Amino acid sequence: MTNVAIPQEAMPSEIMSLEDFLNYDDGTDARYELEDGRLLFMPSESDINRRIASFLLIYLAQLGIPFYRLGIGMEVSVSGSRTTVRLPDLIVLTEELARIMEGATRSIVMLDMPPPQLVVEVVSPGQKNEERDYRYKRSQYQARGIREYWIIDPRQAQITVLTLVAGLYEETVFSGDTAIASPLLSELGQASPLTAAQVLQLRAETE
Repeated sequence: MTNVAIPQEAMPSEIMSLEDFLNYDDGTDARYELEDGRLLFMPSESDINRRIASFLLIYLAQLGIPFYRLGIGMEVSVSGSRTTVRLPDLIVLTEELARIMEGATRSIVMLDMPPPQLVVEVVSPGQKNEERDYRYKRSQYQARGIREYWIIDPRQAQITVLTLVAGLYEETVFSGDTAIASPLLSELGQASPLTAAQVLQLRAETE
């Protein structure tokens, strides 16, 4: 799907409620996040972002996570000063959340639902994107009670794994051939470690 670039001035300027956001339709296939009540246009993903998300989806499925618990293009409602809805690159649902969402007409995790087990954001170039993934989403996902948050940064060639401990995220950064340590990966019983280089597609790009 190709998103049509929407000029900022063409988007609604008023503060939107969650109901407004869920009902919004501009007649294009453009996708949006809702950030503090305002529409935030989400451009088409770069090829490396797409490949990273697809690789992780397949990898986690091969480790035994059923397909109905894995999501690309799912939305997550989070707490903020105003209504905020995020669009992570990849989500892993818990069994409880997957049951609750079965048959839903829209793939959005509402605030009154249990949190996902893992969310993954692949950082796009630009200072605003970096601030959004490293700062704002970090605090929002932490407040939402999401057990793990992975920030995959192709530009810096590193993966930050944030694990929820006593309500706060503890941070570990992985790069190169370092094996990624993660509660979810530990639960899945990997036959061999998953390295940062594998996720970041570094070998594929340098061959």
